[in-house]
Amino acid sequence: MSDVAPDPTVQICAGDPEAGPVREVIDATTVRLGEHTDVRRLLPRLGRRMVGAWCFVDTYGPDDIADEPGMQVAPHPHTGLQTVSWLVDGEVHHRDSVGSDQVVRAGELGLMTAGSGIAHSEQSPDPHSPLLQGAQLWVALPEAERNIAPRFEHHTDLPVVTDRGLSATVLLGEFAGAVSPGRTHSPLAGVDVSVARGADVLLPLQRDWEYAVLTVSGHPDVADGELDPGALLYLGCGRDEVRLRAGSDHDRLLLIGGAPFDEKIVMFWNFIGRSSREIESFREQWQAEIAGAASGSAGPGPAGPLAAAGSGTPRFGAVPGYEGDPLPSPELPAAGRLRPRGRVERRRS
Repeated sequence: MSDVAPDPTVQICAGDPEAGPVREVIDATTVRLGEHTDVRRLLPRLGRRMVGAWCFVDTYGPDDIADEPGMQVAPHPHTGLQTVSWLVDGEVHHRDSVGSDQVVRAGELGLMTAGSGIAHSEQSPDPHSPLLQGAQLWVALPEAERNIAPRFEHHTDLPVVTDRGLSATVLLGEFAGAVSPGRTHSPLAGVDVSVARGADVLLPLQRDWEYAVLTVSGHPDVADGELDPGALLYLGCGRDEVRLRAGSDHDRLLLIGGAPFDEKIVMFWNFIGRSSREIESFREQWQAEIAGAASGSAGPGPAGPLAAAGSGTPRFGAVPGYEGDPLPSPELPAAGRLRPRGRVERRRS
């Protein structure tokens, strides 16, 4: 999924795990995705940029798309991250520049590792289900592995933990001894948790990780407070468990967490890098690639020390099977705005 805002702000991912256990509710802001879908953005936010390595959270739906095109996101690039596609209702057709062509359905994991660079598109297939609801999350890759070769994984058989009215699907990482088949590059967890009315359970956590929960449906009581649908509750670090009590017939939430991410990074549009020069180079190469495609040239973007592995090879590449133009990158911000910062730093005005 892309951040398609025409004039995106510079996003600096930063958390504050030293704060210990907290209970901080974060409300969403609405962002237009493509031509037909509105999403609710919960991360990054000023003052709360990351939860472990999770640095981006969008949710959407439930949307009635029975007579609509549904999700229509043209090819766009990514670097230095993993995208985690998780659907509650409906399906999305994923295509990418490494040749993946896969419809991802509700309850299935679509995991794309951008690494050194990839381009992909996302569309509701035709025909498609009448409802569309889900979440798109990004995970920042650590320095040692951020330039690995790009890949896409599709997993339909995910581990499920059950206990006293609770059902927890582990979509990524590890939870309560269950491990997702999706490949990770830092210690983290992503879990889809459902609880039936009357359930009162303790979710096991790791004390040295930071966590947050996102309400998908219902009004669950988490850490002694009720949450509205669509809200993100940041829980901080220093917890061995968190209490979850059902407030309706079917409460559902996403639990995300991980070891605090200690590296300094810069996130602009769909790129994650470590310096202003890197981000500028990513943008230049993407713009050159789409300009070459528009002119009918098969030539790659500008090469150099920051080009993808393999001299003369385009960093991102084309998305086979997509009919239409790719998304151009927004303009870069004013000089000096792209600065790498750590997880405990705050954005300067």
